[in-house]
Amino acid sequence: MAGVGELRRLALACCKLYISDSRNAKALEAIERASRLQRLAPLVHVFEDKDYNRVGYTIAGPLPFPSQDEAKAPYQPEKTLPIRSAVMAMVKAALDNIDLQEHKGTHPRLGAVDHLCFHALGSASLMQVASLTRAVAADIASEFQVPIFLYGAAHQEKRPLDAIRRRLGYFRANAGGQWVGSPEFPPELLPDYGPATASAKTGVVVVGACPWVMNYNVPVRSTNLEIGRKIARKVSERGGGLKDVQAMALLHGKDCMEVACNLLNVEISSPQMVQEMVGQLGANEGVEVGQGYLTGQTDEEVFELALEKLFSFK
Repeated sequence: MAGVGELRRLALACCKLYISDSRNAKALEAIERASRLQRLAPLVHVFEDKDYNRVGYTIAGPLPFPSQDEAKAPYQPEKTLPIRSAVMAMVKAALDNIDLQEHKGTHPRLGAVDHLCFHALGSASLMQVASLTRAVAADIASEFQVPIFLYGAAHQEKRPLDAIRRRLGYFRANAGGQWVGSPEFPPELLPDYGPATASAKTGVVVVGACPWVMNYNVPVRSTNLEIGRKIARKVSERGGGLKDVQAMALLHGKDCMEVACNLLNVEISSPQMVQEMVGQLGANEGVEVGQGYLTGQTDEEVFELALEKLFSFK
């Protein structure tokens, strides 16, 4: 068996799948069954939120070692690559069992399978993972006839995730805080793969590859979304706040909302920095701020969990 040092040099790809349903037991069982079909692409983390009606799955699997000159010899992922097969099986299970038209929740969504985010772990390169991402995106579009929008390293112009979401109406909510991102999109905004129109049942899928992102949510003891959005705007880099932080305010439960943040680089803006800034802004607005929480794990934690599962022969 390989030594610890050799294992740490392995090239792994990670995929986080965000599904727009956490209340449909039949759908969740089907997705988790699908996740067990590939032993070499194990499920390493699940995060469910009943209020948001959303669940995030994290899987990881091995890639070949990246070539010395990827620009001249781009990686071409095999159809039989375990993580490619695992993602497709989970996407199929979700699309077969979830109807976006029946979805109710306070988290934005654009599709039944809302978002696939790929990351490089170990010695894998982002360029290598971007090739895998495009291959999976093309597979989904071809097999399920769902429009696919790329972002990050998978997109030709490195389009940011929030930019494509904004174009697609992801951040457009109604007065009750229910999010109504529409499967309709402007005629000039063509998908990168798949049909030019979306089914109301499945919506669209946003698929990308990027450096590791952490999600940190901070509870605010109020249901006044005007205050929540003011805090979120001031926390985010877009609003003049913390660098590499994206934030939005979402209702969460009966008497609470959350400032939900994407931390694009925790070395620059940490969860603690976000916590302190939301706390200060909340105090300025006269609202109580609770202790925040991460919805996932660090890249190191996912890498270690993946190795444990990949090399467990029980």
